Amino acid sequence: MLLDGITYMHEHTTIDLSRLKKDDDTNLNCFDETVSEYKKLYSKGVRNIVDLTNMDMRRNPEYVQQVSELSKINIVQATGFYQDKFLPEFVTSATIEELTDFMVNEIENGIAETSIKAQLIGEIGTSKNHMTERERKIFIAAVLTQKHCNVPISTHTTLGTFGHEQVNFFKEHGADLNKVVIGHVDLTGNSDYILRMLDQGVYVEFDTIGKENYQPDLLRIEMLKEIEKRGYQDKVFLSMDITRKSNLAYRGGIGYSYLLDTFVPLALENGLSENFIDKMLRDNPRIFMN
Repeated sequence: MLLDGITYMHEHTTIDLSRLKKDDDTNLNCFDETVSEYKKLYSKGVRNIVDLTNMDMRRNPEYVQQVSELSKINIVQATGFYQDKFLPEFVTSATIEELTDFMVNEIENGIAETSIKAQLIGEIGTSKNHMTERERKIFIAAVLTQKHCNVPISTHTTLGTFGHEQVNFFKEHGADLNKVVIGHVDLTGNSDYILRMLDQGVYVEFDTIGKENYQPDLLRIEMLKEIEKRGYQDKVFLSMDITRKSNLAYRGGIGYSYLLDTFVPLALENGLSENFIDKMLRDNPRIFMN
C-alpha cells in the first residue's frame, strides 16, 4: 500500500551488480548517504519508493527496512528474478511451479526468511531484443503469481527493447494488464513505440530520468508530451533507477532529488502540464499499487 504523496516507482535502495559488471561503483551500499538523500526526498513530499531489487541483485530487505524507518519513507519491496545473465542456477533447475511458489511465499510470508512481505513482482527482465528460455519461465511464473496474489508486475527491458513482445506475452498468458508496467521505455527514444504499448492497456515507466548518457531529458519530455496529447496521462510513472554510488550526491552525482528539482521544472518549462506531472508522481502509482 502507498501513502498519499509522491512515489518513485523504480528504485534500488541497495543493489550489487559488481560480480558481473566488475565495477565496485555498481555495488550501491551507501547506507548513511542513502538515508540522508531519502530524508531530503521526504522533505520534498516523497512518501513512497518502490524498490525493485530482487534475488539476483544481492538484495537486503532488512537494510531497506532500516533505511525506511530512519528516513520515514514507505519503501515497498518486491519479489522476483532479473534478466538472464544475472539469474542464479536455481532458476535453471526449478520448475515453473517452484518459481511461482517461491514468489507467492515471499508475498504471503516474507522475503528471504524475514517477515517483510513483498508487495509486487519485479523487476523481471528480458535480454536485449530477445527473451531467453529462463526468462520465459520467470515471466510465466510471474503471471501465475499475479493471478494467485493479485499483485502488480514491473518489468525490465534491456535498453528499452522487447517491450511489445513483453506486452504480447502477458496478453497471451492472461495477465491483468492494468497491473503490469513495462520498464525503461524512455530508453527507446521513440514515442510511437511507447504509444503502441499504451494502446494495449499496460502502464509504462519513464524511469531513467537524468541518465542523459542514454537519452537526453529533453527527448524524454518530448515523448511525454506526445503521450499527453494522446490522452494516456493515467498510465505513466516517473523514476530514476539509481544503481551506482556515483549517482549519489555525495559522490558528485545528480542524486535522487534531481527528478523533482531539475527534471520537473524543465518539463514544465517545455510544455508538459502540471496535471500530468502530478498524475505520474502521485495518482497513477497509488491506483496501480493499491
